[in-house]
Amino acid sequence: MTIEYLKRGKPEAERAEDDAKTRAVVEATLKDIETRGDAAVRELSNKFDGYSPASFRLTQAEIDALIGQLSERELADIRFAQEQVKNFAQAQRDSMLDVELETLPGVILGHKNIPVQSVGCYVPAGKFPMVASAHMSVATAAVAGVPRIVACTPPFQGKPNPGVIAAMHLGGAHEIYVLGGIQAIGAMAIGTETIEPVHMLVGPGNAFVAEAKRQLFGRVGIDLFAGPTETMVIADETVDAELCATDLLGQAEHGYNSPAVLVTTSRKLAEETLSEISRILKILPTATTASVSWNDYGEVILCESHEEMLEVANDIASEHVQVMTDRDDWFLENMTSYGALFLGPRTNVANGDKVIGTNHTLPTKKAGRYTGGLWVGKFLKTHSYQKVTTDEAATLIGEYGSRLCMLEGFVGHAEQCNIRVRRYGGINVPYGEGAPYREAAE
Repeated sequence: MTIEYLKRGKPEAERAEDDAKTRAVVEATLKDIETRGDAAVRELSNKFDGYSPASFRLTQAEIDALIGQLSERELADIRFAQEQVKNFAQAQRDSMLDVELETLPGVILGHKNIPVQSVGCYVPAGKFPMVASAHMSVATAAVAGVPRIVACTPPFQGKPNPGVIAAMHLGGAHEIYVLGGIQAIGAMAIGTETIEPVHMLVGPGNAFVAEAKRQLFGRVGIDLFAGPTETMVIADETVDAELCATDLLGQAEHGYNSPAVLVTTSRKLAEETLSEISRILKILPTATTASVSWNDYGEVILCESHEEMLEVANDIASEHVQVMTDRDDWFLENMTSYGALFLGPRTNVANGDKVIGTNHTLPTKKAGRYTGGLWVGKFLKTHSYQKVTTDEAATLIGEYGSRLCMLEGFVGHAEQCNIRVRRYGGINVPYGEGAPYREAAE
């Protein structure tokens, strides 16, 4: 491979050191929540958010008052976005069919798609009130039919954000808590004196939120590891530097550790994009955040061919991949590891984040190699069942089952099959002798 880095981010060793520090903090905090419950949660909220209300759960009156602070235009925009998300989620749900078929005469197999019974949805609001994240988690869970949807969001500038609360409520949340960070994740998963634990956690967040979900996985289900935002632009000479720089910085403003990577076959575009980023950072209102991400995590990778760009992109497996080339559909056909693709210069990640209808809770840190993003199917569990309805089928399957059990040395398993053969086939098989043969009985 002949790739050239015109800009590199933090070395992997430094990133790993940051991760280790985060793991230690999260582990200690979760133990504290498990030991002290509400008291720990309140102390953490007060320490990190300066927020300690009489109750973290909002009443219906409080929800109504917050929604009342929004204009009709703002509410209409939220409803429009949720309609797009729900429509696509419903189409996905409709594609997931229950199955039942008769595989042999008298043998019926099937599966049912059953909603997870309680879900905790985390909606970030530390630096920015992530209104759209409520659509992606809460509204999608509602389409899946989850009977208990808990939503948590940190206070924004010291109080609940009306837009986020409105999106949670309109999306279908049954319980809304103004609670953020590790304390929210821990409270929802572990439970406290006032918060009943959930079966599954979903939603994006900062490095501490992502690590808390990782440590709690197994105790509860999680959607995926959705940590700090990542973006990649794959571009050739068909687009210009302003477009590339804008798309990179548009995601770098999320936080101080949001990787933004340009992969290109054009040295001219790469160099001009670097210059354009420097220009935009002088005027971007969120430059104090975006510049740190770009300096520490931004990369520009020069490749010789589109095939080489594809190889690099699949290796990095970025959360958002913006493709602006002379062969966008070729990348759609051949990309295998990513969160979501945004194809062509008319498309952009911000539309996917906020309104277009696909889910924006996506895999990060190379998780796109083995999972896709949050979707309605994540809230559904596919459970199989089986039923034998005739004596002949019980006998036939029992004979095969008995022999296969004995092949592995499981005599007790074999007897489960044998007793059915004796009762429903009239075949005499002595206990513990394994394989029943019809010929011997006859």
